[in-house]
Amino acid sequence: MEKQEETLKRWRLLLGGQNADGTGVSLNDQEKQIDEALSALYDFEQRGKFEYGPNQKGGSGASQPNVARWLGDIRQYFPASVVQVMQQDALQKPELQKKLLFEPEILEQTTPDVYLVATLMELGKLIPSKTKDTARRVVQKVVDELLEKLSQNTIQAITGALNRGVRNRRPRLNEMDWPSTIRKNLRHYQADYKTIIPEDLIGFGRKTRRSLKDVVLCLDQSGSMGSSVVYSGIFGSVMASIPSIKTRMVVFDTEVVDLTEDLNDPVDLLFGVQLGGGTDIDRALGYCQTVIQKPNDTILVLITDLYEGGNQQQMRQRMQEIVASGVQLICLLALNDEGAPYYDARNAKFLGDLGVPVFACTPDLFPEVMAAAINKQDLKQWAGDQDIALKG
Repeated sequence: MEKQEETLKRWRLLLGGQNADGTGVSLNDQEKQIDEALSALYDFEQRGKFEYGPNQKGGSGASQPNVARWLGDIRQYFPASVVQVMQQDALQKPELQKKLLFEPEILEQTTPDVYLVATLMELGKLIPSKTKDTARRVVQKVVDELLEKLSQNTIQAITGALNRGVRNRRPRLNEMDWPSTIRKNLRHYQADYKTIIPEDLIGFGRKTRRSLKDVVLCLDQSGSMGSSVVYSGIFGSVMASIPSIKTRMVVFDTEVVDLTEDLNDPVDLLFGVQLGGGTDIDRALGYCQTVIQKPNDTILVLITDLYEGGNQQQMRQRMQEIVASGVQLICLLALNDEGAPYYDARNAKFLGDLGVPVFACTPDLFPEVMAAAINKQDLKQWAGDQDIALKG
């Protein structure tokens, strides 16, 4: 009976009041507060305004304190993952978006996440001056969290792949790759002495001032690519810190902007992106062709949903030229955790026929993608081994 009542309460909170009153359940004080927090957001369009807290029954009280209280309450009643979803839903409503982002004291209380950063990037110059410092702190917090989460695995995967590509068979002591040397010489294990005779020495590649690989991240900054832009900026910044890789960041909509100089500061880089607008992949690829100097040692990662607003025939011709030149072209339809993306299936098939791997990638998997590309693995085979569905 208790289980049934709990189920009915969940349905009551899910459906809201009015028509859901027929569930016949009564809510305790905390459940009423939860119901109020949900109704403030999801009954917003029906009410025509945001109502929450003491002033919700009418009157001329300021709505901003109500928004601040709502943000505090949803953090109290719901887990972080649900708070992020509710906050993201609120940002889809222009009136609530303005209340959440255009007042510094309200923005300060939001839960920083990738989607909030993407919204701030999309608003760009519309953010009032009084809020810009707060917006920058919000972006900085998200950037710091993502760097802490993603940088170590990215650096390890990429440097490991580079080192495997330039093995040193006569290493000095400080160049020794001990795990590889031990594995290579296990057959020389001496049981009497409980030791291994290292007949074959393996070391990491010797440091060089020249880049061993060039990576160009070519990033669609149209509105649908928001979270992918945030993650791409983080990965671009991390890769730029690896001396053996020369990383370039190019963003585009109908115009092309080279943000390579901002890679040392991902916050500046993200504020340099202006989400929204059309898409001209042809123009972006044309620019990339002008900056590629070592085609056989270049990985071009095109991050886009492949919806072309420019010259599609010429775009496809450039794709053919880039592949024929020896550049390793990879197309990521998305770089986020949002599941299956929308994309232009015809252009995906065209790239697939050229031998270009086309798929959506999660942030956790991106370092492995780059490591596989650096080792010149067959990425289509690699994707199959990872149970990644190739498009096209």
